[in-house]
This record gives sequence, C-alpha cells and structure tokens, in this order.
Amino acid sequence: MKTITKDMNLLIHCLNRKKNGHVDNDWTTDFCNKVQEMQHFFGLPPSGELTNETLAVMRRPRCGLSDVERFEETIRWKKNTLSYRLERGRKKCADGTQWKTAWKIWSNVAPMKFRKRNRKEADIVISFHNGDHKDGSPFDGKGGILAHAFQPGYGIGGDVHFDADEEWSFNSTGFNLLAVAVHEFGHALGLPHSSDLGAIMYPAGISKKHLRLWIPLHNKICRRCSSLQE
Repeated sequence: MKTITKDMNLLIHCLNRKKNGHVDNDWTTDFCNKVQEMQHFFGLPPSGELTNETLAVMRRPRCGLSDVERFEETIRWKKNTLSYRLERGRKKCADGTQWKTAWKIWSNVAPMKFRKRNRKEADIVISFHNGDHKDGSPFDGKGGILAHAFQPGYGIGGDVHFDADEEWSFNSTGFNLLAVAVHEFGHALGLPHSSDLGAIMYPAGISKKHLRLWIPLHNKICRRCSSLQE
C-alpha cells in the first residue's frame, strides 16, 4: 500500500535539499512531478509550485492512501459475503451501530453482504492505533492523517485502521466517524480515491456533508437498477 505519507516525505526531502543549497535537476524534477500530480488530482493549476492553494490542500485532514497510485483491476474480493470484526483496544469507540450503518451504505449499492464476527478470524479487521503501529504507515497525531485501509486480500488485506489520537464523534463536531468509516470501507472493497469533491471517496476533509451528498445519489441509482431488473 502506498500512502500519502510517503509522497509527503519526498516533498519534504526535496524542500530540505533546496534549503541546503542542493539544487539539481533530479530533485527539481521529482519535486515538480509530485506537486503537479497532486495539483492535477485536486483540480488546481498544475504549476508544480507550492502555491497557497496547494498548501491549503496539503494541510487538510485526510485519508492516508495515495491519490495517484492506481488500484489494480484484479484486486477484488472473490466472494460476495465478507466478515468483519472490531479489534478491542485502549480506544473507546462507537458501538456496533456505526459500523453496521457504514456497511449498509455499501451493501445498498453493491451486491455484497457484511457479517460481524466476534472471534479472531474475519476478512476485515477494524482497529484504532497510535503513531507507528508496525504496518509501514504510521499515524501523525491529531489532524493530518485520519485513517487508512488496505486493498482486498489475505492477512492485513481489507483491514481498516483509524488514528486513535483523533477526536472522533458521531455528529458535526470533531471528525465524523461514520463518514470516515464509509470512505475507508470503500478502500477495503477495492475502490481508489475520487477527485470529485462531492464523492465519499474524495480523500481530504471527509465529513458528514459527503454522506448527505452521496447517499441520495446512490439511492437513486439503486432504484434505477432495480427497475431495470424487474
């Protein structure tokens, strides 16, 4: 899994080279390419420069997955019923209602079912972590990276990790756990990020407003699909 942290580390490395006077074609090319990729994804002028608009996007709380890494088309679950479980830890989080609601949103628009399990074996494990949690993608404390998920597969594949240091909530205060969960569950099902500002798979500033925009549209699509099957 390629995360936004790795892209940010490259940007920081390039900035440090410039600051120390190590200006050469290699760092200029790498830096500009990374900035341009990000600017293109977010609909900004692809200047390759750290404009105020670019910096504002970089500072938004967001999902930890890369925006430009392509998900392979072959990475998908080979079954229609998936199991999930919540790994208990130090973080007090939502009851089962939040997770059930998030999975229901996906089962409404995809021919899949999701079953909760309490025992260790499950396709998708949901957990909260602080800082470096030994998966190669450490969290960064409050703000910044909110969560990340892994593409479908065995072992850690499909697992979803939330930053335990965030102020999670079930309303408009702090970071809405349901909205972020729906987004991360999309990754666990194999979906990449979307550059559509109103899409639940938009990577930055994930909030309850995305659910308000997204759910009615997909319910309309579901009704349309159902009518075609009748």
